[in-house]
Formats: sequence, structure tokens, C-alpha cells
Amino acid sequence: MNSGAALWRSVRPWVFPLGLLGGYEAYARRAAALGSEALAPPSAALQAFAGAAMDGSLWQATGFTLGTAALGLLIGAGLGTLLGSALGLSQRAAGVGFLTIEVLRPVPSVALIPLAMLMFGFGVRMELAIVAFATFWPLLLLVQAAVRQVEPRLLEVSRALGLSPCERVLKIVLPAIAPRLFVALRLGVAVALVVAVTVEIAANPNGMGYAMMLAQQSFDPALMLAWLGWIGVVGVAVNALMLRLQRAVSRRMGALP
Repeated sequence: MNSGAALWRSVRPWVFPLGLLGGYEAYARRAAALGSEALAPPSAALQAFAGAAMDGSLWQATGFTLGTAALGLLIGAGLGTLLGSALGLSQRAAGVGFLTIEVLRPVPSVALIPLAMLMFGFGVRMELAIVAFATFWPLLLLVQAAVRQVEPRLLEVSRALGLSPCERVLKIVLPAIAPRLFVALRLGVAVALVVAVTVEIAANPNGMGYAMMLAQQSFDPALMLAWLGWIGVVGVAVNALMLRLQRAVSRRMGALP
């Protein structure tokens, strides 16, 4: 009984997605039988995926997108964490920067594509700038809110010890906000990947987004669906890695048994 329940628990998460895939497979095959070339069944997408993996285009495009997203996240998250910490520690600085932040924060990152293209042209630097802009704001706001909730007595101790602002952030603030910082980083990772793929679809002739767009322009729905599914798999894998890293750091800091 216990083994059956354990087996069901392991299989249960796959029931709904496999049912969706099966339904879509039947629908796409029926549409193809009626002469439609706009849809491809998942089985054809799997064959196209295998072909892209064999010729190396899958790994090249994936490496470009992940590398650009990671570097853009590193820039945006680093600047957002630093500025968020400063604004969280200083009410005066937060008041001075409030209007500027509220004006710039709602600007959609993809709206900067024309400006970034004028400044950097096509390629890595243009995509990096947009990913960094998109990831900067959520990290800034979440870190600022987390710093404001740091135990005031910890800050008082840091002042009594004569720590400099930089030492205060590194030794007191960042360890105190580590769990919330990882939540912000997980959000930043998702934003970075979405924005990187969007930029590649819209303007940058590199990466997974461009490969999917190229498949669409080549009237290859199977390959396009393969890229779409692979982007989803990459997103799940990156999020799982971030969760493992968060648990490892939390366990090292004593937050988890």
C-alpha cells in the first residue's frame, strides 16, 4: 500500500502535462491530415529537437542565451543589491531617489531595444544592457524592503563597533537578508531568461529566441515547437538549480536542518 502511494505521488505531477501532450498530439495529427501545415505534433518536435542537438545548434544557441542572461543578471542584480542596501539603510537617500525610481521602473525593458541598438548595435552588449535594466529594478525594490526589516539592534551593534558602511552591508546586512535575497535572485533569474529570449526574438540574431524565430520564418513548426519546449525545460532547470543553491546556503547558515 505504501509503495503504491509512493509510486502515485511520483507519477502524479506528470499526469496532467502528459495528458496535454497526448491531446495536442492527436489534435495536431488530425490538423495535418486535413492539410494544415501550421501545427506540428510533439513527436515531430522531438525529432526536430534531436536533429538540433546532433548538429550542435541547440547547444550553441542555449549557451549564448544562458551566458548573456547570466552576465546581465550579474550586472543588474549587483547594482540593484548595492543601491537597494543603500536606500534601505538611509531614509534620506530613499526619499531623494523615490521619484527617479518610480519614473524609470515602469518603463518596459523591451521598449529600450531601439535605444540599445543605436548605442551598442546588434550583439551581446545590446542584450546585456536590456537584461541588466530589467533585472535591476526587482532586485533594488526587494533588497530595499528586506534591508528595512533588518533587526535594528544589529545595526546599532554595527555602529557601536565602528563599522564602515561597506563593512556594515557585508558583515551585517547581507547575512541578515540572505533568505530574502535568494527569493529576489530567483525572480531575477526568471526575468533575465524571459527578457533575453524576448530580445533575441525581436532584435538580436543570436540565441534561442532567434533560433525559434528562424524556425517560424522557415515554416518549420516542428523545430519551432522544439525550441519552445526546450526554453521551458531550461527555465525549469535553472529554477531548480537556484532552489538547490538557496537550500545549501540556508543550511550552511543554520536556517535549515
